[in-house]
This record gives sequence, structure tokens and C-alpha cells, in this order.
Amino acid sequence: MCLAVPGRILSIAEVDGTLMAEVDFGGVRKNVCLQYTPDAAVGEYVVVHVGFAIQHLDEASAQETLANFERLGILNDEFGDGFTRAAEQAGVDQ
Repeated sequence: MCLAVPGRILSIAEVDGTLMAEVDFGGVRKNVCLQYTPDAAVGEYVVVHVGFAIQHLDEASAQETLANFERLGILNDEFGDGFTRAAEQAGVDQ
């Protein structure tokens, strides 16, 4: 499954000519491309899909969505160890 997940921008930098940000997704930090949301700022929330911030989001909506994802176990599915998940789905013990 691939979701669009809200996250809070921790820092912004240009990397090889591309606007990038370190984004916090409820404790998981990932690098995200900001080319589609170039006016995003540190401390703001963005919705991220496949490594790209695709829209801005207010903090209350972001927190509510993250809490619901956590409650449903979706954050672990989205950000957990892909190799472990693949082994579990294949029925292989690790």
C-alpha cells in the first residue's frame, strides 16, 4: 500500500539543484522533495506521497491523520522495515 502521509518539515536545503526537506512523520524522519510545494516552510505540515510533498496541511488535520494512521497500524506498514514485511508476507521466519 502506498499512502499520502502528513509530516512536519524540520529543515530545508537545496540538494543538486532540487529543493529538499527533512520531514518528521510522527517520529520517522525522511528526506522529501519540495519541488511541488516550493513555498513550504520549516515547521509547516505537508502531505507526502512517494517522496514528494504534494500539498500543505494544517497542524490539527495532520495530527489527527497521524493518530488515526498509528491507531490502524498504517504507519508501521508504510515506514517499517520493508525486508521484514516482505518476509512476513512470504511466510519466511527471520
